[in-house]
Amino acid sequence: MPTRYREGLQLDSKSSVVLTIDTEERCLLLYPLPEWEEIEKKLAGLPSFNPAARRIQRLLIGHAADIEMDSHGRILLPPLLREYAGLNKHAVLVGQGKKFELWDEAHWNKNREQWLKEESNTNEAELPEEVKSISL
Repeated sequence: MPTRYREGLQLDSKSSVVLTIDTEERCLLLYPLPEWEEIEKKLAGLPSFNPAARRIQRLLIGHAADIEMDSHGRILLPPLLREYAGLNKHAVLVGQGKKFELWDEAHWNKNREQWLKEESNTNEAELPEEVKSISL
């Protein structure tokens, strides 16, 4: 974990994070424990008779692993999650507000290039209204 995030995670989460899969991309989602607890409550509240909701519950909650950071900010990734994301020697940690994404570096670079190409070809009409209202 990068130094600039480590102290906050160690204080707010008592060095506990939750790692699960991303259902859209082959990467992992890393949540501070308090953030994950809120998401888990929302997921548990989804209707259990809805097949799409059950699938999301099974994937996100079913793959969730409680992980403890050591004093150097390192985490040990469970083999199943490491395999899912194709994590090998080099990884990229991408901040996403209240969570992080953990990517295999080569996979991240390939997707990043594609997203940049798509973004340069996007016209304003395709953007959701919520994005149009953001001033950067």
